[in-house]
Amino acid sequence: MEQKDLITKWLSFSNLQVKITNTLENSLQEKHQLSLNEFYVLLFLSEAPDRKLKLQQLQNMVGLSQSAMSRLVSRFEARDCGVLKRNICVDDRRAIFTSLTKEGEEKLKQAMVTFQQTLESTFSQKIIFDELHQLMIQLKENGTS
Repeated sequence: MEQKDLITKWLSFSNLQVKITNTLENSLQEKHQLSLNEFYVLLFLSEAPDRKLKLQQLQNMVGLSQSAMSRLVSRFEARDCGVLKRNICVDDRRAIFTSLTKEGEEKLKQAMVTFQQTLESTFSQKIIFDELHQLMIQLKENGTS
C-alpha cells in the first residue's frame, strides 16, 4: 500500500470517527447535559469494583490530563447533581477516589439508552454505513494484497 493511500484511508477513518463522536456528544448534551467524557467517566465507574476508581485511573481510561479530569469531576460537583463522590484513599492520603452514587447510576442508565439509540441511528444512516463499508472493503483488499 502506498504511503499516500494509507494516509488518505487513515484520514477518512478519522473523519468518520469525528462525525460519530460529534453526533454522540450532541445527543448526550441535549438530552442529559453530559459531555461524552462525562458519560465515559460514569460508564467506567459503573464497571469498576465497588464503583470507584482513583482519579489517575479514570484519567488514563478517559484519555484526559490530570488537570482536565480534576476539572471534569469538579464540574460534576458544582452542578450539585450528586452523581459522583470524592473520597481520600485510606492507604495513601495523597490519592483521591471518585465513586459513582445511586444518582450517578440512574443518570448513566438514562444516558446509556440515548447513547445506544444514537449509535444505532447513526450506523443505520446510509451515508455513514456506506462510508464505513467502503473503508472496510478498501482496508481488507489492501491487507490481502
